[in-house]
Amino acid sequence: MDDRGLGRGPITDVSPISGGTQNIMLRFERDGRPYVLRRGPEHLRPRSNDVIRRETRVLTALGGTAVPHPALIAACDDTSVLGDAVFYLMEPVDGFNASIGLPDLHAGDPAVRHAMGLGLVDALAELASIDHETVGLGDFGKPDGFLERQVPRWLAELASYDALGDYPGPDIGPVEEVATWLDAHRPTSFRPGILHGDFHAANVMFSRTGPEVAAVVDWEMCTIGDPLLDLGWLVATWNLPGAPDEFAGALTRAGGLATDSELVERYAARSDRDLSAIDWYVVLACFKLGIILEGSHARALAGLAPTEIGDRLHLTAQRLLDRAHALVQQS
Repeated sequence: MDDRGLGRGPITDVSPISGGTQNIMLRFERDGRPYVLRRGPEHLRPRSNDVIRRETRVLTALGGTAVPHPALIAACDDTSVLGDAVFYLMEPVDGFNASIGLPDLHAGDPAVRHAMGLGLVDALAELASIDHETVGLGDFGKPDGFLERQVPRWLAELASYDALGDYPGPDIGPVEEVATWLDAHRPTSFRPGILHGDFHAANVMFSRTGPEVAAVVDWEMCTIGDPLLDLGWLVATWNLPGAPDEFAGALTRAGGLATDSELVERYAARSDRDLSAIDWYVVLACFKLGIILEGSHARALAGLAPTEIGDRLHLTAQRLLDRAHALVQQS
């Protein structure tokens, strides 16, 4: 920070920012200015530092756009500074995480809570409208074959968990049946764009004065792919029956939410993308996210993540596959 001219003197008022289950975020002050630090988890994974580097690049690219996001201050790529982890500093966001709690305005007014869901879609449509090449992300992902790669990629990820000690194998539902359906009903084309990759209510900060999104956060899974998977992800995680409070938490418990259909209709009003196969994207989102969350369960059994988090995310993975299977059967 000294070398970058970011204040003088000691770091003070350090406190953790809650809401996530993996990466570490801390708020602190230096020389009267607040900062938020973000780095990988305590137990770094093989790609943790690459993920943080990619987040840094995305936040840089979004700097001149209308997408609500935390403003990047500076990044450090030197792994000798902070326990082998690269990290970056960003501006604090004046907002709240609706998975944790609601201010009085939002808790007391169902119309505000209803509009919060629509605000999520507005932010998502804004992101999907960006020309990724224009903002410098032309080589950020591999959109060719993106949809074709999804099922084999995530089946391989699920199989890889068998290498972790004490993991008995997946027990999250009809994975193979869902995978077969996804391959059989895959859309034949799409228009590439920026994909957040983990878009749900807990990865957004809402304004304290209204239903608007103050910032979309947690860009670690961002790539160039089919932006409609973000919409499918939002619908998949929206008011998920029988799951713990992973995605909307306090907002879900308060009720008065926009329906899944209203979310899709709002996106259709804000975008010219073809939504005729939206159920396929919801099923893919349930499938992919369920497998990702099961990884935390497998790592917990191997002693590499907290047991409580692993158990909770295992249950959520089961509920996601339940939702995927229900949509497959309806089709």
